[in-house]
Amino acid sequence: MAETKGYKAIARFIWMAPSKMRPIADIVRRKPYTEAMALLDTMPHKGARIIKKVIKSAAANAMYRNKKLDEDMLYVEELQVNDGPRAKRVWARARRRADIQYHRSSHVMVTINEIA
Repeated sequence: MAETKGYKAIARFIWMAPSKMRPIADIVRRKPYTEAMALLDTMPHKGARIIKKVIKSAAANAMYRNKKLDEDMLYVEELQVNDGPRAKRVWARARRRADIQYHRSSHVMVTINEIA
């Protein structure tokens, strides 16, 4: 497995379904940092705020480790939204029956790299 070079940030155990976050991640993936932040600012989704926070953290990691980097030199290289653990809850139904309701969580991993 090839290891990607770059600066990472990971947010784990976010109580939001990955299926709701993946369309937002698809829009932002492989964009320059400033353009990605501008796109996420205009989106009304809760997932946009979470992804923006993780991308901002990865950019801060990049600028802290390499003092020569600027925001204009960065782009979102990799953005993954994976499944986290599911919490099961019993949902009471008619005639003393029960359904299982799943509360899904997700893990967000961002890798930011400099434009070559």
